[in-house]
Amino acid sequence: MYMAAAIQMISEPGLKEANINRGMDLLDEAVTKGADLIVFPELWTTGYYLSKEEFKGLAERRDGRTTTLMQEKARSAKKVIISTFPELDPRDNEVFITSCIIDTDGTIKGFHRKSLLWGRERDIFKHGKINFPVYDTSLGRIAVLICYELEFPEPSRLLAKRGVDLIAAPSVWSMEAAERWEIQLRARALDNLLYVLGVNNVDNNACGKSKLVNPWGTVVSEASGEKETVLLGKVEKDKIGLARSKIPYYEDFNNRLQFLYSNNNF
Repeated sequence: MYMAAAIQMISEPGLKEANINRGMDLLDEAVTKGADLIVFPELWTTGYYLSKEEFKGLAERRDGRTTTLMQEKARSAKKVIISTFPELDPRDNEVFITSCIIDTDGTIKGFHRKSLLWGRERDIFKHGKINFPVYDTSLGRIAVLICYELEFPEPSRLLAKRGVDLIAAPSVWSMEAAERWEIQLRARALDNLLYVLGVNNVDNNACGKSKLVNPWGTVVSEASGEKETVLLGKVEKDKIGLARSKIPYYEDFNNRLQFLYSNNNF
């Protein structure tokens, strides 16, 4: 068992220094409250509603200041941290929405670039390659689906087949799509009999309501839709095996449906 924390925060557009300072305060609060896994929302350092030029001016390389700060904090506090930021690739000067997964000793387990971009994002960011890895951390096997990536069932099913325990979903999920947020976090958890941690911004048209969902599709803990908070929830990995022993999705998928994927029928 370990404690997961969602940092639900207000990320003010363009106010990078203030956002980082606020994020570090909330990170310290999560550490004080005993969180083992700490996940920030999508684009927490910059906010969401900016132009391509503004994002390019605020983006950082993978080894930039924000990642270094997260590594130092993960190492000193012995926590797993996931931070999602605008990444500047110096090779082509393109900007990606990128999650950095950092283990308890400060080592970077990997980077995940958002591969499915929503609406206006396509005019600002570059698509990452379609690749959904599982990261072996001190807490277990964790994966990341960034916001819109969660809306498709295939990535989460692929990750489940690869043995993931928990999918973290850092997001800027809008008020207009709030009902989809409620449905899809629970659906991805139940469909695949694993934990899903949805981590949303709040304010600036983001609907908040970060939540941890268990393998039964039950909401373990949930934040409000109005204010910043450090949301905590217990991840009990034995419940994954229990759910899979009671609900035969995996057995029947392997026996009856696997051919749909292996024969490229989609």
